[in-house]
Amino acid sequence: MVHDFTPRDLDGFRRHGIALKEIERQLRLFREPPPPIRVERPCSLGDGIRRLDESERAECLSAFEAARAAARCIKFVPASGAASRMFASLLEMLQHPFKLERRELERLAASEDAAVAETLRFIDSIEEFAFRDSLDRSIALHAPTPSLEVALQRGEYRLILEHVVTSVGLDLATTPKGLLPFHSQAEGARTPFEEHLVETAAYVADANRHCRVHFTVSPEHQERFESRRDAVLQRYNSRYDVDLHVEFSTQEPSTDTLAVDLVNRPFRTSSGEILLRPGGHGALIGNLDDLQGDLVYIKNIDNVTIEERTRESVLWKKLLGGFLCRTQERIFAHWSRLDGSPGDEHAVESALRFVREELLGDVPESLQEQDAQALRAYLLRWLHRPVRVCGMVRNTGEPGGGPFWVAGADGMRSVQIVERAETDTRSESQQRIFDSGTHFSPVDLVCGVRDAAGTPFDLRRHVDLAAVFITEKSSEGRPLRALEHPGLWNGGMADWITLLVEVPDSTFNPVKTITDLLRPAHQPR
Repeated sequence: MVHDFTPRDLDGFRRHGIALKEIERQLRLFREPPPPIRVERPCSLGDGIRRLDESERAECLSAFEAARAAARCIKFVPASGAASRMFASLLEMLQHPFKLERRELERLAASEDAAVAETLRFIDSIEEFAFRDSLDRSIALHAPTPSLEVALQRGEYRLILEHVVTSVGLDLATTPKGLLPFHSQAEGARTPFEEHLVETAAYVADANRHCRVHFTVSPEHQERFESRRDAVLQRYNSRYDVDLHVEFSTQEPSTDTLAVDLVNRPFRTSSGEILLRPGGHGALIGNLDDLQGDLVYIKNIDNVTIEERTRESVLWKKLLGGFLCRTQERIFAHWSRLDGSPGDEHAVESALRFVREELLGDVPESLQEQDAQALRAYLLRWLHRPVRVCGMVRNTGEPGGGPFWVAGADGMRSVQIVERAETDTRSESQQRIFDSGTHFSPVDLVCGVRDAAGTPFDLRRHVDLAAVFITEKSSEGRPLRALEHPGLWNGGMADWITLLVEVPDSTFNPVKTITDLLRPAHQPR
């Protein structure tokens, strides 16, 4: 309630740019969480997911090239994540009181201790990591041991781990994920940030070789990203004959969200201030909206591969973009015909068939029984929305979301990308449906964010505000409940026209743990 907040609280909300009614809305969501998403069945090939045949691919490539040359494309990369989760196993090892000797580690690994097993694999493969030379220099400069080679021979594993993850050495665990040394190249280690520049040059450059890429970063890391950009930009512009325009933005403080204690009272820090936390990647819908883009590619910062293996990934970026362009042309044609010919019943019938058969839209039966004008008005609204084409890979058990047919509160079905946390985790039937999914969302999207007249959509109006995440966290050693905005490609795009296309597994190369960098996609041939 309003009277529960002190003048100091209200001033804090104002400084963040958060309206009091929004704070009260968030408190209501904690007290009365929205019902979980109800998944009806997974999307599969022929039932929500398309597979492009050879003739379609040729048409898509032609459509893409026209859009690329006309400077319609931009790349958007969420890059605010830190690398701490990647190094979780190594950090856990440093907390162990025992001496990190090989015999003890092998004994623990045999008892199926996953963190120990990963640490051993990391140690045994340490020569394969792109930061190997930097680690060697760090040990030589700051440790009594003369080199990494000697440390390995002596079994000084604790010293090695400290020089990898802590401020004693490289401090990689607190480095932004986008600035980690991922791949070895002739000129030295290359970061995911740089790999995205290389990929951008391969398919975003327009007829004048200009290409635009936008990274969302944490405020405390923006200067480091800018410094890296300034250090490498000229090299990549020259090598790929492009003019890269590299932009950065941060999540707005107004997208921070409330935290509560375990009885749903606003969580207060030891100094008495109400705790406001970053609202998750769903808050980036505002950053995406502010781009005023046209065809926007979205891809996670860690889903990159070494340059010599990018050919297939780049091809499928072009195919997805071209498929979107071709679909947009048809959407705009139907919308324009409906809008310009109010008495054309054939236009209504044609648009209805297109929506149901091609765009997988669910139109109420009751509406179809009404007069043509009511149906025409409904179809005009339905078609006047942003569009996204999402690449889907086969489900191999990676953590994350997948494509499902979802039943909305109004009874209408739609295709959505859903994460397990959004479903009823206590329902065995819902979890069986979730586990039966054949495909997985690698966050490989291209978005059409302008209407038939070329006017940008207001993306904030197409968010399912009830599709929030409530998670268990802690602060100052005390438990709390945190609220996250609807995920950017989950509830953040719930009201978009959504089309799914199967893409090869080779286009998905995430790095969630440090040893993922040992996969072939991240190693020189």
